[in-house]
Amino acid sequence: MRRHALSFVILAALCAPSGAQEAGPHLRALAAGYKAAFLCSGLFNAGQTEAQVEADDLSRVYPEYRPLLPTLTARVDRAAKTVSVGFADGLPPRVAAWRPHLGCAQLPTGADPATAAALPRLEVAAPGPADARPWPMGDAGAEARLPRAAAARLERAVAAAFDRATYGRGTETTAVVVLEGGRIVAERYRSGYDRHTPQRTWSVAKSLTATLIGAAAHKGLIDLKAPAPVPEWQRPGDPRAAITTEQLLHMASGLHPEAAGNRTDDVYFGGTSVTEKVPGLPLEAKPGTRWLYANNDTLLLARAMRHRLGDGPAALAFPFTELLWKVGMRRTVPETDWQGNFILSSQVWTTARDLARLGQLYLQDGVWAGERLLPEGWSRYVATPAPAQPPNGAGAGYGAQFWLFGPKQGLPEGTYAMQGNRGQYVMILPAADLVVVRRGFDAVGDGERFDAARFTADVLAALGQRR
Repeated sequence: MRRHALSFVILAALCAPSGAQEAGPHLRALAAGYKAAFLCSGLFNAGQTEAQVEADDLSRVYPEYRPLLPTLTARVDRAAKTVSVGFADGLPPRVAAWRPHLGCAQLPTGADPATAAALPRLEVAAPGPADARPWPMGDAGAEARLPRAAAARLERAVAAAFDRATYGRGTETTAVVVLEGGRIVAERYRSGYDRHTPQRTWSVAKSLTATLIGAAAHKGLIDLKAPAPVPEWQRPGDPRAAITTEQLLHMASGLHPEAAGNRTDDVYFGGTSVTEKVPGLPLEAKPGTRWLYANNDTLLLARAMRHRLGDGPAALAFPFTELLWKVGMRRTVPETDWQGNFILSSQVWTTARDLARLGQLYLQDGVWAGERLLPEGWSRYVATPAPAQPPNGAGAGYGAQFWLFGPKQGLPEGTYAMQGNRGQYVMILPAADLVVVRRGFDAVGDGERFDAARFTADVLAALGQRR
């Protein structure tokens, strides 16, 4: 009983409001960076109001940040498209600045706000507006009509995803899109969101990274079996030089993760660049022998790809010209750090429809509008179990930056998924020619998770009853 009482006191202290505990300067800098980053992206990527961002992106976040965020004052400069958040006397505010195509980047802690003008930019002409074009390149004719009874069953299943109870108590769904046979058979949004409202993908971005690696491999730029071209590892005697691109795809680098779980807050919220932080991690296991979910492996994939593309404008343009714009993902914004490294383990903003397009690309094995964008068999490759698997044998398995589902979860064999923090899911069911997208703002760390497998099974059942 005494142990439980002590645990309660510790938890209460961690979640206490401002003033109940003294936060250190680094934690305050991270919290300020968190607020600056999400306000910047929400305002200038998504076109939301400050109140909307506060209610969703800045609510129910990591417990250690919750008591700090309301105490930090943000200053928005809409002309310059910057957000500044003060956090300490004697240091400049934390700054996030928006650029076309590349979204928001944070300056390092302590940087002069004026240096935002020097952030990397992508000078490339985007294709013209595509909304009026036929689906999937545009939005016209995207919906397919179902028989009335089937449509009613599917609508009931989708509505339940928004009730904050059926698939997880307290979960908060913002969007659901269901594709069958490449057409939308169900689509629903919470108030404040629509087909053109992007949200942060969180770790769904990892699957986008795998897709970009596939595009690079298709062009002969990356050899999955060869050592990953991470330039920081190329000095003679560095044992990390033997880590292959495939081992990074499989979350099997053997690198020390530094923080428990997959937290990389210094990069995500601290303004630390990928290149100065991530390549320096030491080995702690033989590469290829241990599965450990880590943002760092994905960030290293993006680093390797950038280096192979020359670290210049071509590297910044590659995601857009070789993938996103080719498949109609016009409202997807992969963001960078202040040195131009894509933070492709999490920091991408996109819409539910764009994620549905990405899922459809996988159902088509990387072929889009008659053009092969990914190697033949790439869909099968990412959905093949990695040699080393998550230790929980009863849970989902892991492929190449995709999670693997099947009969254990009540789903058809061969189902695989993109998954991200706060309830981001793209479920891909080749056996049913189905893609199920769910976006949300579920609580971080202390709330129930949205049961995407059960929801997908219910969608499948609703559709299957009409056959």
